[in-house]
Amino acid sequence: HPGLLLMLHGYGSNEEDLFSLAPALPADLLIVSARAPLALAFGGFAWYSISFEAENATYSDIPEAKEAIALLRTFVDELQKAYHFNPEKSFIMGFSQGSILSYAFAMHYPKYIRHYVAASGYILEDLLPENPDTKAFAHISFFCSHGTQDSVIPVSRARKSMTLLDKYKISYLYKEYESGHGLVPENISDIVTFIREKLR
Repeated sequence: HPGLLLMLHGYGSNEEDLFSLAPALPADLLIVSARAPLALAFGGFAWYSISFEAENATYSDIPEAKEAIALLRTFVDELQKAYHFNPEKSFIMGFSQGSILSYAFAMHYPKYIRHYVAASGYILEDLLPENPDTKAFAHISFFCSHGTQDSVIPVSRARKSMTLLDKYKISYLYKEYESGHGLVPENISDIVTFIREKLR
């Protein structure tokens, strides 16, 4: 019954990206890095389509994103059947688009995974459940991080997301870094610390 860390990469990346962090993480974790279902150019993948139709504006394919959330639920079920991971020591770590899915998954299925790492993402409100099980939100916790110089997803979106976590009384730790759209060493160190503390 190992602890589980399920990694969700960002738009245009693949499962090898976040998995490079595995050596820095506790050795007794079952670490699974998932590949998103939609193939893009140059070996990249996406959890759902994004269109860039105007300056500084992006449009997410909400039906595809909801399908990705349901697909993740099925995948977590399959992981439980295959590896019998400990739900109390389970994590989803998402970066960018993977982070957006992490927030949405937590609010749709708060009893599936206990802890979340949401890096360089935000809460996409169109993906939130209509009637969330807010009592179950007491079960989950987040480590959220963002770069103040992020030109892909402005830090203002992350800050707004913290007000939503406050609204739903979800436990979280939020940190900002003098960085762009990526994970700097200090951010990685704080993520590892969060995971180690929740495994105790």
